[in-house]
Amino acid sequence: MNCEYRGTLLRATGVSLTIGNSAILRDLNLEIRDVYRPGYITGQIVGLLGPSGIGKTRLFRILSGMDRPDTGEVLVGEKCVPVERGMVGVVAQNYPLFEHRTVAGNLELAARAAGLSRSAAAEKAGAYLKRFGLEDRAGLYPCQLSGGQRQRVAIAQQFLCSEHFVLMDEPFSGLDLMAVEQVCQMIAEVANSDELNTVIVVTHDIPAAVAVADTLWLLGRDRDENDRIIPGAKVKKTYNLAEMGLAWQQGVATTKEFGEVVREIRGVFPSL
Repeated sequence: MNCEYRGTLLRATGVSLTIGNSAILRDLNLEIRDVYRPGYITGQIVGLLGPSGIGKTRLFRILSGMDRPDTGEVLVGEKCVPVERGMVGVVAQNYPLFEHRTVAGNLELAARAAGLSRSAAAEKAGAYLKRFGLEDRAGLYPCQLSGGQRQRVAIAQQFLCSEHFVLMDEPFSGLDLMAVEQVCQMIAEVANSDELNTVIVVTHDIPAAVAVADTLWLLGRDRDENDRIIPGAKVKKTYNLAEMGLAWQQGVATTKEFGEVVREIRGVFPSL
């Protein structure tokens, strides 16, 4: 795949976290760089995979600036500044919106929270309504939206707050196959609407992660010489799906290579 990697957009180094007597994360390192493809606007989509209880949620909270690690740091943006709460948008599973405000009102409130004046917030919210295909939903309330529309509004809201970074928590949970494909398409559209947009998808849905991402991180734990688990998760393996030819193409899920990667990841999950 014809692409190159430019500046670092997010980097975590030496991140460790212990809660009580339990090591959750241990000396974790990761990096997201700007993917550039000539002739295309290409954002970044990273899938974070790992077994239940491995520490995905804790890492999610640290990357978003909601929690601080015991050691290490997370740097975001082209200037690589330490992450603070609000720099990275967070889209929770239930797509929380203010039910008493219209779609436009929700987006304007997010823009105001980012420091814009009332008129500037209304203008930027209008631009995001257009970018996210929500212009005809501007005057509706959240209860009048479908689940997919709510998700789209929630993502737009978080991009208004954080500009280029969004973390999504289990966006495929409880969805049928057709709905998963629609969400994958929507995430790709959102990410690729700006060169610097970066979406990190935390999920246990391996096929969906392989289908939507250009990079995968597998979170797991080391083992000692006696094959005993060493407490504390780290990124055990990275899959560069772009270099493998599995990114940015329609119908990728029908290819032999896609199936091979999904089977490989499923095979290593029990040992993570």
